[in-house]
Amino acid sequence: MAKLLVIGGSKGIGREVVLRALEQGHSVRAFARHPEGIKHDHPELELVAGDALDPAAVAQALEGCDAVVSALGIPKSIPALARPTTVFSDATAVLIPAMEAAGIKRLLVVTGFGAGESNAAMSTLERMGHSAILGRAYADKAVQEDMIKASGLDWTIVRPGILSNNRRTGVYRVLTEPSDWRNGIISRADVADFIVTAWEEGSHIHAAPVLVR
Repeated sequence: MAKLLVIGGSKGIGREVVLRALEQGHSVRAFARHPEGIKHDHPELELVAGDALDPAAVAQALEGCDAVVSALGIPKSIPALARPTTVFSDATAVLIPAMEAAGIKRLLVVTGFGAGESNAAMSTLERMGHSAILGRAYADKAVQEDMIKASGLDWTIVRPGILSNNRRTGVYRVLTEPSDWRNGIISRADVADFIVTAWEEGSHIHAAPVLVR
């Protein structure tokens, strides 16, 4: 049985990854500041409280794991979004050397449509709205993506479009070619389905697809 570490596993996409991996028969370690927020009981689920910026905590959380999903987020409040942030790049600066030291190669990271080179696929109107609301967070996600791509890990960067809380359908588009990239709606549960499947199949290594319904 493979063991997956999910950083940011108590809410959002991270929580959905935890649930989907458990459904698929994997052992999961959910790492978050408040992992009890997952509100799920399963014999193969381990809850670990910790800070993704703490090298010792991250190194300990990696022990015995086969792969890592990073699904960190920031509060969706206006004050939080208005402030510059480096949480994504700072956490990545901790995670990459910790994974290398632990001998763990597989990393799947959630950023979003508009991060990195996918920003160029946005329309002018989309880019204006995106920059006004999410610009500071996504500027750091772009730095995070560059750090991941420069690593020696077997990485996959996952860029979902507009997120919903709808149920998992298993029907969504995985846009790998820049010419196909576009925005769209996708459920957090379907993003999690892609992540777990990509991990299981060893697919989309060194790729950064956009996910939409």
